[in-house]
Parts: sequence; structure tokens; C-alpha cells
Amino acid sequence: AGTPRHLITVLHCTTEYPTPMEDVNLQAMVAMKSTFGVNTGYSDHTSGIEIPIAAVALGATVVEKHFTLDRHLPGPDHKASLEPHELKAMIQGIRNVEQALGDGVKRPSVSELKNKPIARKSLVAIRPIHAGEIFSEENMGTKRPGTGLSPMRWDEVIGRAATKDFAVDDLISL
Repeated sequence: AGTPRHLITVLHCTTEYPTPMEDVNLQAMVAMKSTFGVNTGYSDHTSGIEIPIAAVALGATVVEKHFTLDRHLPGPDHKASLEPHELKAMIQGIRNVEQALGDGVKRPSVSELKNKPIARKSLVAIRPIHAGEIFSEENMGTKRPGTGLSPMRWDEVIGRAATKDFAVDDLISL
């Protein structure tokens, strides 16, 4: 009727209260987004909080979840509804997932940068190497920390002559 697609959100839903896990089919939400080119969401009738959180991880922009003050009240909705502490946990889980999704660009995170020297490795002597000796697989290896020559330079170093003596675990230098 002329409504722009970016203003439309279609919710995937299963009408069993509560919905058995094997009937959820969250991938249908993903297929709806692809097929219709609109935002999708999830109308949840499962017990618990994990399915709405998973829906957000799969791209849901809207989550509808029933809320009750007492799950033992009469009517079908209460059994599949969250009580206040559960609703709070679900929302916190969704917010955590939203942060964790990131922007899709693979790069070291700010929190990882400090670990770079610790996590990476360096070329080291695995036995004593004398000046003039040729670097080889028998006398050179890799170990942490990554404060010396990168193992990415292995092929550049192999076959060259050592310019000085190296003790076991010394960082290799050219």
C-alpha cells in the first residue's frame, strides 16, 4: 500500500503456549527478512529467556514477550510469560548480545591490544647458535612473548647466517 519497506517489521511467531523448542524455527525469521526485504522480529511464546536473546542475535529488531506478575494466574498467556526478574534478565541478555554483535569488521578489539605482545610469538633459539651458524629448523623455533621477530618472517631468516651468538630462548635478531 506504499509503505516503505524500511518502515515495516514482520514478526515470526508460533502460536502454541508455551511453544516447544523444536517448534520455534528461528531460521524462518531469517528467511522472512531475506524473502520480503523487511526488518523482522520475534513474537515469543516459549518458556524462558534464551529464544528472544537468540532471535536478536539472528537479526530481530523487535521482540514481543508476554509479561505477568504471577505465572499461576488463569489463561494461556501466563504460562509462557515472564515474571519481573526474568524480564529484567532477558532485557540484560539482549543488551549484552547487541553489544557483542559488533560491526562485523575483524580486527583486534580495544581490550585485546594489551595482550598482543603476550599472545603473539617471536623467533627464538631452541639451542645455542654461534655467530656465523646458519639459522635452521634445528636451531630456531617460536615462543611467547611476541616482542621479537615475528614468526611470519621465518622464511626470511631460515638459511641466513647468525650475526652473533644466541643462547637457548634468546630472541633471534638479524
